[in-house]
Amino acid sequence: MKLDEPHHPRPDDADARKAVKPVICYPPETLPAPDLAALTALRKSATKSAAISVLPRDAACIDVPAGCFFRIVSVQGAQVGDLNLWNTADLSEKFYSGKTRALHGTHLSTGDRMWSSFPTLRPMATITDDTLDWYGFDDFGGSVHDVIGTRCDPYTGQLLSGQPYHYCCHSNLTRALAAHCDLPLTVAESHVHDVLNVFMCTGFTRDTGQYFMKASPVRPGDYLEFFAEIDLTVGLSACPGGDCSSEHTSDSASCYPLLIEVYDPGETARAAHKPPAPNAYDRSHATR
Repeated sequence: MKLDEPHHPRPDDADARKAVKPVICYPPETLPAPDLAALTALRKSATKSAAISVLPRDAACIDVPAGCFFRIVSVQGAQVGDLNLWNTADLSEKFYSGKTRALHGTHLSTGDRMWSSFPTLRPMATITDDTLDWYGFDDFGGSVHDVIGTRCDPYTGQLLSGQPYHYCCHSNLTRALAAHCDLPLTVAESHVHDVLNVFMCTGFTRDTGQYFMKASPVRPGDYLEFFAEIDLTVGLSACPGGDCSSEHTSDSASCYPLLIEVYDPGETARAAHKPPAPNAYDRSHATR
């Protein structure tokens, strides 16, 4: 929390200290770049092989083989979704939103990649198409598809209001993963993680640096499309905030379903795809 008035006086060199130019923490130039032209060409040969509807205030999971594409589609009204990714063969390898944010920025779009947790730290999926890429950043500093928010959850709700709310994205994803993988709820919950907020429009206020949300610009027919770099289990919650124009978790917000579609370029193309290798760090941590 920032105080309305500071308790300490400005030093004589305050302006000079504040004028120091920032340095990008993780320059992206050395990251392995996706071949978007090749992926675009490959996408033209892919046909829809599976689909699942995600009901409002609920979640669903679907498996996407490495070398396939998957698309999250707005189908009825403005609706945001909370996305989790897991390695189908090892759920402990999951999407790492914090490191993805550090590498690519607060909001993702075409060409950005979704990176996995330690110790693998490799691309799980590459964003190949985004019908909201025109939005950029607005005058409030807002943009779409953020990796800043965590996900609405029952624990924060209990903390702030004293009331449980079971149809938040954390609980939705827990139920969906438990059902999809035949896991106890407690085990499934341990794998649910911070999300990519698909279609959500967010940013930080200029004066206090607080996380804000505003009405999503998504409309029916818009989509965000990915290429699966490894075998993925994809989990998506249709957030109870709807378009997140007023409340983050709500029983009164208008909510709509979302659609996940899988597109397969064929067995030969999938076989030719080489999944990224796990991170090469030897995990010695200076003990060898």
